[in-house]
Amino acid sequence: MRALPPDVDTLQDGDPRARAALEQLRAAWDRAPAVPELAGAALRLPGYVVPLKGSKAGLIDFLLVPYLGACVHSPPPPANQVVRCRSARPLPGIRLMEAVWASGRLALERSASPMGTAAYALRIDAVVRQG
Repeated sequence: MRALPPDVDTLQDGDPRARAALEQLRAAWDRAPAVPELAGAALRLPGYVVPLKGSKAGLIDFLLVPYLGACVHSPPPPANQVVRCRSARPLPGIRLMEAVWASGRLALERSASPMGTAAYALRIDAVVRQG
């Protein structure tokens, strides 16, 4: 990774060096390493829903992100903080940025979407709304 400009904290948004620094950081975050020991683990994870694919019947594909607004109102977190969740059946009533607990078996599977890159995939067994 190239070194960031020494004055990166003072750059204006329109500065080409700021855009280059952001692209460099984004690429590093998209390559953030996964934890190999988690492969195959049965887990229950908390997070916020960023829908990727669904129908009137419900969601079947979404990102689980660690904080409210991630991927939607702010840049995506590093890939090793994002889990792509897929369900064999539609999950009705789950909405954008809803806080949930997602249960299933975790795989090390890097995938890119328009909303961000995930380093993990979770085959959904259950999703429970928080609160």
